[in-house]
Amino acid sequence: MKKFLFLFLFLGASAGLTWLVWFRPVKAGEEEKKPEAEVPVRVAKITRATLRAYVTAYGAVEAAPKAVARVGVGAPGVVTTVSCVEGQRVDAGALLFELDSRAVEVALTFAERTLERQKKLFQAEGTSQKLLQDAEQQVASARAQQALLQIHSPIAGVVTKVNVKAGEAADLTTVLAEVVDLDRLVVSVNVPSAELAGLKAGQPVEVASADSTNAVTTTLAFASPQVDAKTGSGVARASLPPNCGLRLGQFVKARVVSEERKDCLAAPAASVAKDPTGATFIALVEGEKATLKPVKAGLRDGDLVEIEGEGVELDKTVVTDGAYGLIMTQQFATKIRVVGE
Repeated sequence: MKKFLFLFLFLGASAGLTWLVWFRPVKAGEEEKKPEAEVPVRVAKITRATLRAYVTAYGAVEAAPKAVARVGVGAPGVVTTVSCVEGQRVDAGALLFELDSRAVEVALTFAERTLERQKKLFQAEGTSQKLLQDAEQQVASARAQQALLQIHSPIAGVVTKVNVKAGEAADLTTVLAEVVDLDRLVVSVNVPSAELAGLKAGQPVEVASADSTNAVTTTLAFASPQVDAKTGSGVARASLPPNCGLRLGQFVKARVVSEERKDCLAAPAASVAKDPTGATFIALVEGEKATLKPVKAGLRDGDLVEIEGEGVELDKTVVTDGAYGLIMTQQFATKIRVVGE
């Protein structure tokens, strides 16, 4: 009996030791608290600024509508004298061309002699008043014909083209030369119909050529109320100041200030983002955390965007780079770590 009792105790002790070594559950210590994640971001301040919207278009430098003259003849004839060359500056009324006037001079001489004879006969009562008047009209007609054979410049400017030489014939369709007043140049650009509605005379314009960084400042003189059905665009025109450095026919870029907002709250464009639904938001920084806030974005001018919304105030700090790494909800703030300061 004692032997069995001893064996039973031995087996019980062995089982207890085995359980303690292999099967006893180990109490886990309190889990270590994980550190809160930090999102690296860059920040900037909300400022006040004057923002502008621009319409950019391309075109060429042209003469103003009344600053170019295409010189023609009043009567057909043969060019005998060319008194101008390309690049020559002329005054209004300057003689440019002369046509063959030999036949007209003969007719004028005959008419003048007839008039003198009629005057003498009239004094001696040897002719009528009507014959005297007819002679006077013949002289006036011959002199008018002679004047048509002398071609004068209708405006002051520079001769840009001479299309005929002495000895060539000219008719009523011939353009003998072109004269342009280079002090009255304009830039004419084509503007898409969607942007044309926002343009009106008097708006500021910056004009620059493709090979220059210097812009000429002027104002819009004309914006067409009509749109070309083929191109879907309309014409806008701005006057250029004299001696502005731009040349006739030069290809240029024009930037028109179509809208201006003064003293509005603005944030860097990099701080204004969109969520998956397309809504616009910014991340406002308070202390060591940032919270997403919905905003309404307005004009964008360069690197600044006009913003309106709850919590948008002057000198508030916003996240520029890293906003997409924040918690995508407006109810929670995310701990941030500012870098690049």
